[in-house]
Amino acid sequence: MSKMATSSYRRVSDRFEPDLVQDPIEQRKLRGQLEQIDYTVFAANQAVIKKTIHSVTLEDFQNLALSASKARSAWVDAAMSAARSRAPLEKTEVERLGLLRDAYEELSEAYDAMRRMVERGYLQFHPTVPKAS
Repeated sequence: MSKMATSSYRRVSDRFEPDLVQDPIEQRKLRGQLEQIDYTVFAANQAVIKKTIHSVTLEDFQNLALSASKARSAWVDAAMSAARSRAPLEKTEVERLGLLRDAYEELSEAYDAMRRMVERGYLQFHPTVPKAS
């Protein structure tokens, strides 16, 4: 089973950009249709994410960032320990390093995803924790 590292490659845009030369009326019609598609996707994302996560605070970002940092530290520490032994790595050690790296990458990607959700307006951000009434 092959696996692609998500943090090493990110597309700038997933959108199809045709090279067709159309008349201005057709171009405006197409732009309108694409805007309608984009808004429909935006509304769907916003509805689903708000039901699941509701909102996030600065503390949520800090907690996720700290978790990613701890996972990265554990991964690098394990790699350094393995390198210090100067013995060939056992299969279990390589698997453990992979699991630690995967944990770091997943937490890092989740942090980036949460930030994009706020940036795109899918998720409401409260700089401070809302006070209970």
